[in-house]
Amino acid sequence: MERDYNIQAGKCSIQDALAIRDTLDLLNGKWKLPIMGALLGGKKRFKELERAVTGITPKMLSKELRDLELNQMVSRTVHDTLPPTVEYEITEYGRSLDIVIIAMRDWGFLHRKRIFGEMTATHSAEVPASA
Repeated sequence: MERDYNIQAGKCSIQDALAIRDTLDLLNGKWKLPIMGALLGGKKRFKELERAVTGITPKMLSKELRDLELNQMVSRTVHDTLPPTVEYEITEYGRSLDIVIIAMRDWGFLHRKRIFGEMTATHSAEVPASA
């Protein structure tokens, strides 16, 4: 469904705002993007993901995977082995976020440059020459 999003003209409807909020909620948090990034290389078992996402606890990884699975970003496959083998994989629907993530990354680089560039210039002007 193609819609005309004219936020610059102040025409952001409630539905537009809700759709944007849903996207932000989905990507919110410290771990979701690193987990999805780790899965871009292919299927991974829980322990492989735990090793790939540095610093995440097993409890947090389990919680985030459940949330990503609930939102159809990640699929979970249980294989009939002893012990059971569970693999996680990014879904095609999850891959549809690529364009959103790339746009957010590009905007983030510009934002950091703007803010930190201005902060650096401002702070360097405040530092006395004798310091």
